[in-house]
Amino acid sequence: MIDYFFTIGTSGTGLYKEKGSKFLAFAFPVNSIEQVNNRLDELRKKYHDARHHCYAYILGEDGLQMRANDDGEPNHSAGDPILGQLKSANLTNTLVVVVRYFGGTKLGVSGLITAYKTAAEEALNSSKKIKQLIYVPIHLSYGYGSTNEVMKLIDRYHLKIIHQEFLDRCTLQASIIISKNEAILKDLQLLKDTGYDIHLVK
Repeated sequence: MIDYFFTIGTSGTGLYKEKGSKFLAFAFPVNSIEQVNNRLDELRKKYHDARHHCYAYILGEDGLQMRANDDGEPNHSAGDPILGQLKSANLTNTLVVVVRYFGGTKLGVSGLITAYKTAAEEALNSSKKIKQLIYVPIHLSYGYGSTNEVMKLIDRYHLKIIHQEFLDRCTLQASIIISKNEAILKDLQLLKDTGYDIHLVK
């Protein structure tokens, strides 16, 4: 099971010029459609005099949510080349927008593909690529007498503690790397079978 994905940790920019046209590229880390739309709105306001704001994004830990937009350029001449750069870099949760200022000379479809691809590549190369682990939540309820066993589980599985309460009935809200989830569930069942008061809260 894959327990990580690649994204960018910082924004990046790129620039490509051809026959008077300027292609300004911007790469952003994003986690939702709302963030995508916010970034697009910002660039459309800032570069309101540009002819095209073409973009592509990939979202989700599995990288299955994606879109490419030509924004008035010939079909598949802008959005798809940008998307291709995201795919070749194996990135998700990433948006690239290329703003075009028309220089008066048409570049043709092949020229546009080269321009948008190169500008997007530059923006991504100037960003910092990072690896992110995929975590899933785990919530435990346990008797105070079982605290030591729970602490051992925290150490063994490197749980990231979100919230913990020590009362007569203790609770632990944490997250665990997805590939270790099955193993900890087996350990919890084993502890329960051997008499420890530890319960998984669903």
